[in-house]
Amino acid sequence: MNQPPESPAIGIDPEYREMVLETIRQLRKRLLTKKRILEFDRDEIFPESVVREMLSPEIGLQLVFIPEAYGGMGGGARDSCAVTREMSKICLGIATAFFAIQLGADPLMVGGTEEQKQRWLGAIAEGNVLVAYAVTEPGAGSNLAALTTKAEPVTDDAGNRTGYRINGNKQFISTGGYADFITLLAKAPEGPTFFVVEKGAEGFVQGKGEEKHGIRASNTSPLTFTDVFVPVENVIGGEPGRGLKQANAVFGYTRLMVAAMALGAMDALFDITVPYAKERIQFGSPLSEKQGYTHKLIVPHAVRQLAAGAYIDDVALQLDTHPDQDFQVEGSIAKFFATEASNAAADCAMQALGGYGYICEFEVEKIKRDVKITCIYEGTSEIQQNIISTFRWKKTRKSKGGHYEAMAEEMTAAEDHRPDCGARYYALCARALNAAVELAHEHRLTKLQHVMFALADMMTHVEVGVSLARKALAAPPENEALRAASRIFANEVCQLVLGRLHLILSGSGRFEETFVAEFLVRIGQAEMLKSYGGVIADMDRLADSIFERAS
Repeated sequence: MNQPPESPAIGIDPEYREMVLETIRQLRKRLLTKKRILEFDRDEIFPESVVREMLSPEIGLQLVFIPEAYGGMGGGARDSCAVTREMSKICLGIATAFFAIQLGADPLMVGGTEEQKQRWLGAIAEGNVLVAYAVTEPGAGSNLAALTTKAEPVTDDAGNRTGYRINGNKQFISTGGYADFITLLAKAPEGPTFFVVEKGAEGFVQGKGEEKHGIRASNTSPLTFTDVFVPVENVIGGEPGRGLKQANAVFGYTRLMVAAMALGAMDALFDITVPYAKERIQFGSPLSEKQGYTHKLIVPHAVRQLAAGAYIDDVALQLDTHPDQDFQVEGSIAKFFATEASNAAADCAMQALGGYGYICEFEVEKIKRDVKITCIYEGTSEIQQNIISTFRWKKTRKSKGGHYEAMAEEMTAAEDHRPDCGARYYALCARALNAAVELAHEHRLTKLQHVMFALADMMTHVEVGVSLARKALAAPPENEALRAASRIFANEVCQLVLGRLHLILSGSGRFEETFVAEFLVRIGQAEMLKSYGGVIADMDRLADSIFERAS
């Protein structure tokens, strides 16, 4: 991801994108007022009419992700991330309903025939349909290889295949109870296959919406299929057995969108907690002047949001520049880091508001309930850790350490250019990570899932940190707050890498104390600990910027 773009990136004009974002902000004043959002949440209302109005020709938000050839704007990942983030800032439940349309369209986007795209993507562009993506099953979860929903071929008297009979169940399907058509993954004789199934098909039952902890403004329903006939022309791509390939092709994109949703939730949290801290007087001064509030409850999360945003921007640009390449691991890193960061930020935001954080009117407790789902849907955090550690372990071995060494060299060169962005610590951590992967491989520790999760944590933080350093390096000289954030995060990455290394080395029980001590010296533990230098002062600098304090 550190290579410059080789071709023009797809996407809409930034000025036009800003107009779309302003349209979403205006929805808060009319369709999605705070009063209505709280009502939807309290009464568990899926506001179908509101969602359909957002798709109408007068607003047409879905046009952003539909290619121009099928009536859309031809936006790219950066555009969809921006729109998703802005909508999530208003309500994650509504954003989930909108995301379901993108998700349901994705199999058609990557695998549909020209005729299917004209028909189904055209219908989405016209704003006539709600769509759902039906993959998850009660017993399989996100394990697509464990599908039980079956699609049995149906032939005519001449032996020609005319369609399929589908039997099975799907679970946790966003907008499943209201969708006008779904993109369904089922197991055909040739292998997993995506089908378009329309509302009203005989034997297709869209179940009652689930009662949920959060995102109550969205609909989540089970779907049941009993001898549902689907004509052969509804096989996405026209060729059965390509479903897993089609699903994997969109994971980098869809998981990036969930990461953007998490950032939108964090935006909303800061819009509440920062003004509150500036106005709330405690023991004679505002909370915004107290390190117990700023440095514990706000600043660390602001840093992680900046880091997540930088990484998401990097991945989105790569998706827009190289749309045919596989960015599944990058999508997993983005989702894992951003959603866990947002969930932690929501917890601290409730704490920051004290008793008010527990009251519905202030919205923080709703955001806390809502944001948890981002750590679960589109693959839980643990699934992301499995993906990250497995694929990055293999890539590290195949490249003989080249993947992370390239990042280390980039950061070392950056340190010579701008020594105030913490780049040297990211370089140290990248090389320590290489050593950790080599150690785990040589001693067969990769068979221990807990070790693999520890590697995933290190891989995630190093790659996200490098993106933040790049952003800080590219910022104008006067943006001292961003450079301070990069230094703060460099310290966090060092802490995490050292902590996970101690877990692997000592926790596995495989190594003598002398070996552990020598290993830590070799990877530069003493140098990493220097990342603590000035970190509290840097947090003061960032707090000055966040709370607009006179420095």
